Amino acid sequence: MVDYSDKLACFQAVTGLDDTDLCTEILAAHGWDLELAISAFTGGGASNSSDSITNPNLSSSSPDNNNVVQRDTLISDIWQGIPETEAVAQPLTGGVGGGSPGVAWKIITLPISIISGSLGLISGAIGIGFWVAGGVISHSLNMLGWRNNGEASSSTPLVSVSPAATEALDFIANFERDFGNIRPNFVAEGFMDALQRSRHEYKLLFVYLHSPDHPDTPLFCERSLCSDMLSAFINENFVSWGGSIRASEGFKMSNSLKASRFPFCAVVMAATNQRIALLQQVEGPRTPEEMLTILQRVIEESAPVLVTARIDAEERRNNIRLREEQDAAYRAALEADQARERQRQEEQERLENEAAEAQRKLKEEEEARERAAQEAAEKEAALARRRQEKAMSLGTEPEKGPTVTQVLVRFPTGERQERRFHSSATIQTLYDYVDSLGYLNAEKYSLVSNFPRVVYGPDKIALSLKEVRLHPQASLFVEVES
Repeated sequence: MVDYSDKLACFQAVTGLDDTDLCTEILAAHGWDLELAISAFTGGGASNSSDSITNPNLSSSSPDNNNVVQRDTLISDIWQGIPETEAVAQPLTGGVGGGSPGVAWKIITLPISIISGSLGLISGAIGIGFWVAGGVISHSLNMLGWRNNGEASSSTPLVSVSPAATEALDFIANFERDFGNIRPNFVAEGFMDALQRSRHEYKLLFVYLHSPDHPDTPLFCERSLCSDMLSAFINENFVSWGGSIRASEGFKMSNSLKASRFPFCAVVMAATNQRIALLQQVEGPRTPEEMLTILQRVIEESAPVLVTARIDAEERRNNIRLREEQDAAYRAALEADQARERQRQEEQERLENEAAEAQRKLKEEEEARERAAQEAAEKEAALARRRQEKAMSLGTEPEKGPTVTQVLVRFPTGERQERRFHSSATIQTLYDYVDSLGYLNAEKYSLVSNFPRVVYGPDKIALSLKEVRLHPQASLFVEVES
């Protein structure tokens, strides 16, 4: 019994297709022969889709005006339909034979895995099992930073580099070692990254597939591709990508572009729906002059589209910048309005707080005045009661006699008061008399006599007038304590 699920899983792993129904149809069409299905898929599976795209057959000498319009329209539609982040895949057209090469305009859909996968599609030659094992080992060695030729390099850092970028670096190093520094500036990245770079720089992508075993390769590289004139022209007008057909991505690109003769060169550009547009391919050796003529013609025919794309992109950038400036101006105006509103609210709150504080202080002062008036009234009432009580405690003034003492009291205000007391009355009685008069606002004072000066303070308060020698008459003055 055939294990269809294993074959389906293996076919998906090798081809990189995620659509289970499509893979099932392809395997069923080949009688579930896994190797036959893979060979058909990698060898010519994309050719049918290419037939559905318009392919103006251009004369090698002078294309007519209608064909030129069709080419310009096709390139314009291709370039304008590319989103900024779209990853594109792959192409095809007929090769350029002898004579003056013509421009082939053809778009072919291929899965991204044909371009970006890290495993080489060589199962038809060496068997699926051995191929998978070899691919896994090669990928692991590349991730560890080992070179493809098996030589360990202690200077290679163990960094995360994609297999496609590793192959590109190896190709550039080997090409420079064999043919010198005068060469196209091949980018050290995978094909898809190079294609995106060319789109962002508004240039076409020059592709060179290197076949080390082909007898025409060394001479073409030395005399044509690495000539001062051609390499300078390519470096100025193109983004260049090169790959060896011995490496995984170079081999896949040779299958995708259906390279039948080497050396092989092509000019491509990004298109829509994971496609690339093959604008020109050159198979077999060419002189520098022939290559220059072909590439100049491709540049001339593509220039209007590239210029338009660059102008459109610049306009988009200007619009974005204008929107950003407008947004920034709006945000600044909004922030200024918000700041003014905050300032107005803060000023209003400050005024309200000041008014409330003034009202609070006014109320406190009024309450303090009321309390002071009340306290003063209470104090005055207490003093009046005290004076009355002390006046009542004095009794009636005695008549003159040998036991009666005449006392004169002088106040700080200059007023004088005189009264008779029994000689047995105490000094406290004199203080009660002074308090009852109400001439003093001070609570602390002393009665003092002159000649000799005597202060009748708390130590003498209980002594009688006779005991302190104020009998039969005395003159005292009130001394207020500070």
